[in-house]
Amino acid sequence: MKLISWNVNGIRAVAKKNFFEDFKLLDADILCLQETKAQDDQVAETLAPINDYHIYSNSAEKKGYSGTAILTKTEPISVSRDMGIDIHDTEGRVLCLEYESFYLINVYVPNSGSALKRLDYRQEWDLTFFNYLKELEKRKPVIICGDFNVAHRPIDLARPKPNYNKSAGFMQQEIDGMDRFTQGGLLDTFRHFYPDVTDKYSWWSYRAGARGKNVGWRIDYFLVSESFIPNVQKAYILNEVMGSDHCPVGIEIAV
Repeated sequence: MKLISWNVNGIRAVAKKNFFEDFKLLDADILCLQETKAQDDQVAETLAPINDYHIYSNSAEKKGYSGTAILTKTEPISVSRDMGIDIHDTEGRVLCLEYESFYLINVYVPNSGSALKRLDYRQEWDLTFFNYLKELEKRKPVIICGDFNVAHRPIDLARPKPNYNKSAGFMQQEIDGMDRFTQGGLLDTFRHFYPDVTDKYSWWSYRAGARGKNVGWRIDYFLVSESFIPNVQKAYILNEVMGSDHCPVGIEIAV
């Protein structure tokens, strides 16, 4: 199975670009989208031209904000939205599909914000999300994909020194949250295959021609339960795919 994750920065906006052509070329068995910026009915309407996929979404209460969606060829056993905690469940950030041999969780982790106003909330969210994942993992392995809004290591962004503890996405508190995942039995698939690779990023600022210069950040991930890593055959970053300030990332698995 080929699983792809992509923060599209607005499903209606990306649909007006090359999204449907890219979708065919990606040829994913499951495509997870973040930051749909649309309500459930708008997601369904935008993706209506796509056949042969089951489509699920989780939208924020606030219109035009956040949101996740999953397109899957295989109908899941069950679908759940959010984490069951009111303070975290209004922004459409978590969408979980259960399959025979794993849970797939699509996530759009809160951004701490340019002025770091949500950094404290972000730390609460990271811990709650980790606990939610570990509860699921008691039943079967988990695959988690999406925009985690953090560069985990200095090699995960082009300019670590000027950003460390100054910029959202590379604060020590956010790095600690990512450490909790990776040290808690959830492996970063890209780093599993490419522990030392640099210059591979998944997000670039729209400012100053950052993408053309490859001044980017790797903030989109596939994490999997340690027990599931033998099933993961490939991991990659598809930085040639345009249409958003993020590019798709993916894994291929044997099930």
